Amino acid sequence: MKHKRVGLFFGSFNPIHNGHLILAEMILEKASLDECWFVLSPHNPHKKKSTLLDQNHRLFLLREALESHPKLKINTIEFKLTQPNYTFNTLIHLKEKYSNVDFHLIMGMDNLENFLQWKNPEEILDTANILVYPRLGHSIPDWAKENKKVSIIDTPIIELSSTLIRHRVKAGLTISSFVPEVVAKIIEKEAFYRS
Repeated sequence: MKHKRVGLFFGSFNPIHNGHLILAEMILEKASLDECWFVLSPHNPHKKKSTLLDQNHRLFLLREALESHPKLKINTIEFKLTQPNYTFNTLIHLKEKYSNVDFHLIMGMDNLENFLQWKNPEEILDTANILVYPRLGHSIPDWAKENKKVSIIDTPIIELSSTLIRHRVKAGLTISSFVPEVVAKIIEKEAFYRS
């Protein structure tokens, strides 16, 4: 039986924006993936928890944003794991649950640069391939150049961040060009990111 090829896009998605969607769709096509799963992190070990919108609100925004993208799915496995959680730990749980899936970790070049400082990087590479999208001012580290598990995917460089969107909301500026329309409406209606 053919294994399903699934991209794993980890993030706090605080909030989800059009840059995430463009990257996911392009990587899906260019790496011939069957699906891309947005793995929502309730708490990223590298981010202050105080800046995070409640995980269920972020999940709601993600659901609404992905509604019209059939190959983009949500995975909430990290909601059930101890916080803060590490990618390696999540991968182990995913492999146990979906033994017939080939997992491909999606990350920016900035993350690849410090990947060897992550928890258990060798074990991550044993469990999944890595698909890397370019980031301005970042280049491929030497260790990854000849590594067959690492592929650089040619996507546009998108300098859009959730931080920028949160700042714009706080400043009372429009975000309608930066996030899906439905997400902009919910953020406005629920007054998310105002304070």
